[in-house]
This record gives sequence, structure tokens and C-alpha cells, in this order.
Amino acid sequence: MLFPLLMLTAASGWSAVPAKPILAACGGCHGATKPAGGLNLASLSPNLEDKSVRERWTRVHDRVERGEMPPPGVPFAQPAKAAILRDLRRALHEADAREVARQGRGPVRRLNRDEYEQNLRDLLALPHLDVRDILPEDREAFHFNKTAEALDMSRVQLTAYMDAAEAALREAMATTPAPPEATVQRAFGARLFPGQRSTGGRESMFFLKDNQGINVERAAAVPWTRETLEDQAVEMGLFRSPGWPYGAFPQRIATKHPGLYRVRFAARAVLQHPGFRLTDASHTVPMTLRSRRPTNHDIAEDVKSVGGIFDIRPGRGVYETVVYLREGQTVEYGLLGLPVPQVDAIPSQPGSYRYPPFPAGGQPGVAFNWIELEGPLPPASWPPASHRVLFDELGIHPSPANARAEARRLLRRFMGRAARRPVPETAAAPFDQLIARRLDKGEPFVESVIAGYQAFLCSGWFLYLENPPDAHAIAGRLSHFLANTAPDTELRSLAESGRIREPAVVRAQADRLIQSPGFERFVKAFAGYWLNLRHLRRDDPDIRLYPEYRLDEYLVDSMERETLAFITTLVRENLPAASLVNANFTFVNEHLARHYGLPAMEGSRLRRVELPPSSPRGGLLTQGAILKITANGTSTSPVLRGAWIMDRIAGDPPPPPPPNVPAVEPDIRGAKTIREQLALHTRSAQCAGCHAKFDPPGFALENFDVLGRWRTRYRGVAEGERVTGIDHTGHDFAYTVAGPVDAGGTLANGKTFRNVLELKAILASDPRPLARNLMHQWIVYATGTPVRFSDRAEVERLLDQCAPAGYRVGDLLRAFVGSKIFLGGTS
Repeated sequence: MLFPLLMLTAASGWSAVPAKPILAACGGCHGATKPAGGLNLASLSPNLEDKSVRERWTRVHDRVERGEMPPPGVPFAQPAKAAILRDLRRALHEADAREVARQGRGPVRRLNRDEYEQNLRDLLALPHLDVRDILPEDREAFHFNKTAEALDMSRVQLTAYMDAAEAALREAMATTPAPPEATVQRAFGARLFPGQRSTGGRESMFFLKDNQGINVERAAAVPWTRETLEDQAVEMGLFRSPGWPYGAFPQRIATKHPGLYRVRFAARAVLQHPGFRLTDASHTVPMTLRSRRPTNHDIAEDVKSVGGIFDIRPGRGVYETVVYLREGQTVEYGLLGLPVPQVDAIPSQPGSYRYPPFPAGGQPGVAFNWIELEGPLPPASWPPASHRVLFDELGIHPSPANARAEARRLLRRFMGRAARRPVPETAAAPFDQLIARRLDKGEPFVESVIAGYQAFLCSGWFLYLENPPDAHAIAGRLSHFLANTAPDTELRSLAESGRIREPAVVRAQADRLIQSPGFERFVKAFAGYWLNLRHLRRDDPDIRLYPEYRLDEYLVDSMERETLAFITTLVRENLPAASLVNANFTFVNEHLARHYGLPAMEGSRLRRVELPPSSPRGGLLTQGAILKITANGTSTSPVLRGAWIMDRIAGDPPPPPPPNVPAVEPDIRGAKTIREQLALHTRSAQCAGCHAKFDPPGFALENFDVLGRWRTRYRGVAEGERVTGIDHTGHDFAYTVAGPVDAGGTLANGKTFRNVLELKAILASDPRPLARNLMHQWIVYATGTPVRFSDRAEVERLLDQCAPAGYRVGDLLRAFVGSKIFLGGTS
């Protein structure tokens, strides 16, 4: 008989599967004859010790628990359902718990490339080390690039890690008896720009004196006179933001050595008026500096913003920052939020540029008077700290008489700093032997020791994270969770004493790390994968429909910083989990406030602003970064946005679409709304069931365009009222304002909403799923292993513990790090 076989008990080595009542309820569709969906419960193995079998029974459990099975119309008595779920849950839990007891909760995992770089930075005292891109991009699973099953190791990857380790060690070594001499390079007046003209027309950049442009009478400038070149009253006026082609840096300023440099410059915010006449601006103009080589703009450069954002004020002021530059680099002016003239602006004139019309009151910009670069700034001591990590106090080019003994001492000193747990002598021996062989061959002491260090940095002692309950593993897990790097001195001490195993101690250390500067790395990495924030710049806005967003990096950067600041605040201020979707505040600067239609403010710095009850902002769902990530640049899709909400926020990811079912393509003509298109798409019962779960939340976000600006009507290119003009790149644009937005809907649970405010209220009214999902994301991110079935009861216990205070985010995190899941106990 089949049923006795399926009811084997744990005494025989298998957990009991309540197959008889399941078959009684579900066998009509999932029996041996034409089983629906290919699921034949009659032949499904009862052996829950087999992981693949257990995963199939877990899917059965979850679909029954969520009410997806049996489908509507199929009778299933509630008492019978409860009994089946109770027995199946117990069997699955017991089987999974036995596997955890035998094998551990998950395998050890490799450091991903971000963690590897940060570990090297901290170990070698090289905060600006840049070796990440030497390493292959890490695969991801369950949303993250910290998942053990995806962080495999191949020969190609090992070679890349060897290269990255060597590059880091070479950068850490000092090779000169004294630091490079610091010099001051200065440019002023007519030498503040590579030439006398910039791409984008004369209005983009020109030189001036006494608030009037000079040498601007003709499109082609005449050569400077010596008198003008030496005139320190001449200024350079810049009225455009970066955008290829672009090269805006001072003449004759470039570094000879890598290092830290102090940048000082004199500048003022101005307004340009017709005739190249200037007046003081009425508000600040934001800008940043960009590191690059002083080469022609047509040559690709690794350009990076450095030194932070300055708000240049009206009236001349002196601004200062410290930046890290590599050999041969200079600094480039990067004004934010200004026009970005692009080529071929006038269709009848190939290669032409056209500066866009000035705004009322004049075109903002910055007038520079001088800039200087001082450095490289000397370190506090020489050799620098990075060199002493490698060679202690042996100095530059050490070559001790007792080379073997010194190498052995240095290796153990280095291993003690690099390893996250004590290295026994048996494990150190192969590295000793590697160095000894090099020395025996007559290789220099430095090269031999570096070879040993390189091998150690690519060994399991450095490259892999072990799992708790080992105390050092707990310290490493906590530091890589909340700071993306190795344990600091305090965590190491607690690991040595074993006190880090105590839940109260690990919670206190979590609090300390949350308040540390390293927590910024957690927020950026966690949000980058959980919310997909790393893809924020993936899809450029369609310039046919959204010309105002073209090349507006200042807006995109501001949106990213808003989301990062919001997540940081959720944790540090211990806000309720409901704030994830419905908060009464957000973070904006001048550009983002204008984009969101909030009261005007001045400056690039993000500030927390309280929102009125009628504002649709507040919470992740209506932040510009999230709304951009969940659009494709051309159109918004309730399908994509709704699926994202259910997956990333609600923790109820939709199944993959059926094969051979095409996606809904947007009608950019404006003839049909997306709601009308989806109504046609979901006529099929095969599509309608799933779409009913995730389309409605997506509809609530239809009042937001591809970059999150509020709208009441769609845009198109054919149907509707025509809108024309010249965008901030100097190009003509024309789009149409088409049909109205309908943001109402009905959720799968029958609750209705008319707009995003009502949807957010519905989601916030039941915060437990939000808190559960956040906990699940942390479990994957911190442990490298997704939530197992035997973890579920512990997760629910932690949620119960945090429920009375409203599932506050900080409380949830502290509960998690003190849990068996994090500390490595048994469930």
C-alpha cells in the first residue's frame, strides 16, 4: 500500500509526511492520473532527508499555507488544512534541523570582491586602495552577492585574487628613503581651462574681467596677449555640467606621485546674462571635483568625483578639500545641475552645439579666479603605516642578516593581523616553506616575504569566512554584516575571551558598529542588492518622452543619497517597520525638493524634511531611486513595480512568467494606457491569477514617471496635446500629454485603494510581513545562507519578541544578531 510507505516515522530515519490527508484533499488534481502542474503527490518520495525532496514538500506546504492550493472552488475544510500544515511543518522542521545538526546551517563562504578590497584596505592601512575591478564580478543568489552557493572559486578567480593581493602589497611598500616632497601647483586667470573655448558654445565657458566676458566677440578666440595671461584679475566662468565630450581642468597642474592632495580654489556663484555679462547669483551653485588625467576629452578616462560637494556662494570665497589622486592626475571642475550641451543640436548643422535658453533672471554658473594643488601631503611618519604592516621597523629595502628568522617573525606578525582567527603552527608551515625556498634561491628578502604574504592573502585563512558557533567566526560574521570588513580590535578581544558568544554582548557590539563610520558600507552594499540600488544608472530616460532628465546626474545622485540616508535613519533611530512603506519624512536637497514638488530650499546637502499628511512621499515606494529602478527609462510598468514590491518589500515574490508569454510592451504613442494593455494581457486565466497579486500595487505607483516625478497624465509621442521646446542639452524636443492616470486597484486580499496614499496605509497596517521580509534579507546577507525551514520558527519567535514595540527596525536587527540563526545554535 502507498499510504503506509508515506507515513514512515522518524524512528526509521525519515520524518513523517502526512500524505494520506494531503492526497485525500489534493489527489484529485495531483494524483497519478494526469497530475496538474506535473506534481504527482502519490509518487513524491517521503524521504525528507533528501534535500531535493524536502524542497518539493516545502513548496507544497507553502502553497497550501498561502491559500494558493487548492484553487478557488475546490473544497478543503479548514480543520483538515490546519492539521495537514501542522504535521507537515513538524516533519519538515525536524528533517531540516537534523541536517543542520549534522552539516551546519550552511557552508563557509568566500569574501566577495567588495569585502576583499575593504579587508585589504584596513589590513594594509591603505584607505584608498582600488583593486576591486581586478577581480571578476561575483555571482548572486537570493538577491545578494554574499551567498555561499554563488561565491564559487575557479582557477581564473584565484589568479585574479593573486593579482589583486600583489597589487595591494606593492602599493603598501615604500621604496624611497623619504616621502616625496610636497609641492604647490597654482593656476589663475586664463590658465584655469585647457583652451579658450569649451564644447557647447561660448555661453558654456568664457573668460571674464570685471563681470564682462573677454575674447568672446567671435566664435573662434584670438590668441591671448602676455598681459592677459599674467592678469590675476581674469576669471574663468563655467556654465555647464560634465557630459561627453568634456575636459575642464587647469593647465599645467598634474601629480607626479600618488597620494593625498590639498585642493584650494577661489570661486563665486554668478548669473550669466545676454552679452556675456555677469552678476552675483541669488543662491548657491553646487559643484564637485573630479579626478582624471589632463588628456584630450576624446580619450576615455577613469573619472571619479572626489572631495565631496561644494555649495559655491555668491561673492568670492576660498574653498578647500583633500583628495586622493593617482600619479599623473589632475582635478576637473564638475558643476552640478546645469545645462549639458550636446553635439548635433541643430538638425541641419551636423556637429553643431546650441546652448539652451537662459532661465528667467539669468543662467547660474561659477566664476573661478585661481586653483592650487598641494601635495602629496606627507604621512605622519616614514616609512608609512602601510609599509610597517609588512616590515615592522626594518625600514626601507630590508635585508637582515638573519633572514629566515626575521621572515618567520614577520610572517607570524602579518598572519596575526590578517587572519580572523589564530593560525596554528601546522597551518603556518607551508607559508614559511614558500618564503624559505625563495630565500634559498637567492631572491631578495623583500620579494620572498611578499610572496609569502601574497599566498596567505589568497588562502582560506583570509579569503573565506567560517561559520559560528566559533567565537572568532561570530566576530567575523558581525563585522562583515555591519561594516563589510574584518573585526576591529574590540571585536577580536571579545572573540579571544569568548564573550562574543553572549547574545547581550553581540547586540551591544552591533549597536557600536551601527554608529560607526563603517556602517555606511553596510547601508550601501545592503541597499545595493536588496533594493537593486546598484542598478540605479542602468536605464537612461528616453529623451523623446523625458527630455528634462537627459544627463541629469545630479538628480540621480541625489535620489541615491536620499534612499541611503533613509535606510540609515530607519536603523539608527529604531523606527517601526511600517516606516519602510509609510514614513512622515524624507531627505531632500534643492534639486530633489524641486523634483518632488516640495517647498524650495537651497543647497546640495540632504536635509530631513517632515511631510504633510497629503504628501505621496515618505517610505521607500515613492522615493525617486526606487521608482527609477522599477522603470525602464521609457515607460512605467505596474507589472515590474508591483512584482518588485511583492518581492523586495512584502517578501512574497511572484513566480516566473510562463514560457512563451510575451511581456507587455509600452504604447509610447499614447493611444492606450498601460491599464488598458494589461486588461488585454490578463484575459487569459493563466496570466490573470498571478497578475492579480502584483499588478494592483504597481498601479498605485502609476502617478510617478520613470524618475519618480508626480504626474496625472501619461506622455506619448503621437496622441494627445503636443509639448515642444529646447532641452538643457540644446536639442529640440516634442512629446504629447496623453491619457489620464488611474492609480486605483484591488489587492489580492480584496482590499481596495484609490491612490498610493491608501495603498501605503494598507501595507503599513500589517507590519509583520514587512518585518519578516527584512529579517529574511538580513539572514541571507549576514550568514550567506537563505532562510531554512528549521529557521522559520526562530524567525517567528524573534518577530513575536519585537511585536509589542511595533517591529522597530533596530530592535529587529538586535534580535537577529542575538539569535541562534546568527550565533550558530540549534533550532
